[in-house]
Amino acid sequence: MAPRNKEQEQEVLNWIFAVLGEKVPSGQYEDILKDGVWLCKLINKLAPGSVKKIQERGTNFQLMENIQRFQAAVKKYGVPEEEIFQTADLFERRNIPQVTLSLYALGRITQKHPEFTGPTLGPKMAEKNERTFTEEQLRAHEGELNLQMGYNKGASQAGHGGFSNTRHM
Repeated sequence: MAPRNKEQEQEVLNWIFAVLGEKVPSGQYEDILKDGVWLCKLINKLAPGSVKKIQERGTNFQLMENIQRFQAAVKKYGVPEEEIFQTADLFERRNIPQVTLSLYALGRITQKHPEFTGPTLGPKMAEKNERTFTEEQLRAHEGELNLQMGYNKGASQAGHGGFSNTRHM
C-alpha cells in the first residue's frame, strides 16, 4: 500500500470544494469524505444528475451506498474501473492513498469533458498529436533504418551449419 501524501490529500480537498464552490470543512481528509456525501455532490456538479439520491445521514450501510453510487457514477463518467477505490478503502480507512489516486483520476478525466470548465486537478492530459509523412519522407528513412538494423544486401545465413538436436558422443 502506498504511503499517504498529506499534500496531495489537501490538493484533492481544495479541488473538490473549489468545484463545489464551498469552503473546505475542518477535519481529517478521510473523515470529510467518509460518508460519500461530498463525493456524490462532486460528481453531480461534474455530471448533473449522476447520483439521484444522497443519504445525508443514516446507518453505515446507507452511507456506504453513497460511496457505491459515487463509484458507479465516476465509472460512467470515464474513470477506468481499476483506478476506482473500493468502498472499504474509504469507509473503513483500509487504503486512503487509493482514494486519493481515484480522485486524481477523476480530476484528470474532467479534462476529457469540454462541458466542464471548472478547476482542474493534477497534470494536464497529453493531447493526440498525429503526424503525417509524405511517401518521399518515409522512403528517405528506409535506407537509414536498414543500416541501423544491420541489413546488408546479399548477406544470408546460407551455408551456416546451424544447430543439430542429435547428440554427438
